[in-house]
Amino acid sequence: MIRIACPFCGERDHSEFTYGGDASVVYPPLDAPAEDWAEAVFLRENIRGMQAETWHHVSGCRLWLIVERDTMTHEIRSVRPAHPGIARALGINVEEEA
Repeated sequence: MIRIACPFCGERDHSEFTYGGDASVVYPPLDAPAEDWAEAVFLRENIRGMQAETWHHVSGCRLWLIVERDTMTHEIRSVRPAHPGIARALGINVEEEA
């Protein structure tokens, strides 16, 4: 069982969340060719070890989170809001993504 520490709701069972995917994926602009979109959506690395993932707290505060999780052991290293502004409001130092 995975327990995720939501910054607003506290520690919760993973069944309250929906997995959103690899947080390191950079999606192309909306007007990009279909090949670029196909690569971004379907061609992914199957990471063994620590990975940044997006999770949506659908049965709680509905916040999108970035969860650093080991794909082998399910150990969670960190949890933070996906939106940098919300993270800063909570006192979490994050870099703005370009």
